[in-house]
Amino acid sequence: MALLELRNVTRRFGDFVAVDNVSLGIESGEFFTLLGPSGCGKTTILRMIAGFDLPDAGQIFLNGTDLADTPPEKRPVRTVFQNYALFPHMTVAQNVAFPLKMARIPGGDAEKMLREGLELVHLSDKAWAYPHELSGGQKQRVALARGLVNRPSVLLLDEPLGALDAKLREEMQVELINLQKEVGVTFVFVTHAQVEALALSHRIAVMRAGRIEQLDEPAKLYGFPRSRFVADFIGHINLLEAQVGEPAHGHLRLSIPGLGEIMAPPLHGVAPGTTGTFAIRPEQVRVGIQEEIQELKNHFPGTVLHFLYRGDVTVFKVSLPNGVVIEALLPNSSPGRAELFEVGDVVSVGWRHDAGGFLHE
Repeated sequence: MALLELRNVTRRFGDFVAVDNVSLGIESGEFFTLLGPSGCGKTTILRMIAGFDLPDAGQIFLNGTDLADTPPEKRPVRTVFQNYALFPHMTVAQNVAFPLKMARIPGGDAEKMLREGLELVHLSDKAWAYPHELSGGQKQRVALARGLVNRPSVLLLDEPLGALDAKLREEMQVELINLQKEVGVTFVFVTHAQVEALALSHRIAVMRAGRIEQLDEPAKLYGFPRSRFVADFIGHINLLEAQVGEPAHGHLRLSIPGLGEIMAPPLHGVAPGTTGTFAIRPEQVRVGIQEEIQELKNHFPGTVLHFLYRGDVTVFKVSLPNGVVIEALLPNSSPGRAELFEVGDVVSVGWRHDAGGFLHE
């Protein structure tokens, strides 16, 4: 049985349906992420789990117990917010100890739990500092320690790294992963940052307009999206309009308007004539001279429109004969830029027959 379960949960605000009949189960010790654009319902779900908001329909269970009649302060759930929500007049130790004080934990036990909480986030030496004396990363660690100090069953994290700069955000991602492993508490994480979700999560629920579009492991979401929305929302991807042709042995035959026929991985249950989208990641597309690319099943001539050197990779935008622009990502594994193609160069682009996939949703 899942530790935390939502059954047919709906939340409306007037005529607006923020959460639309959502069901999901989150396992004990899992790092679970709700991912989606602004307004998709992910924070509303978090607030209902915490008890700050109540569903209009459906039920939320924790350890098999319906939480409907349990007020927020009685739930074994804590929340970490993007703005940290620290008390400015309290020291680090006082901020972290606040939940223990509210729970009336006896003095000796509270001191031990506080000491362990500060050690957990490596802030024992900052115990008597005030929030204004801390860096953004240190404030975030205080908020995490306060959320974890009395070992809740579930820790809810609402865009907790959103206020940090890019480098610190990356460092905190590693800290979050290690912290979650160490304490073994179930994390429910809300973000709109796809890369962050992929890096941190055991499983991700991609949300759209109050519903779960796809719930899967990060690698499956990225490699095998089940809809155009998920494919386009998670990372960069090339999307080509396509129609299914007659069956081909071992793979799917697709017709791309203005480009011709390509071979794609097999997909059961799609009939010839079905229209949809062929989706392929930039790192699966090769760009080079014709002799290098023509060995691939799918290859076409193109013209370099522009390129972007990003240090570790160079991203090429190549215009195909049908006017579609395709993106190819080449690693810079040797010094300098990957290939010396310039704007206006005629090149070939191609990809393997088992790369990408057809989406009919």
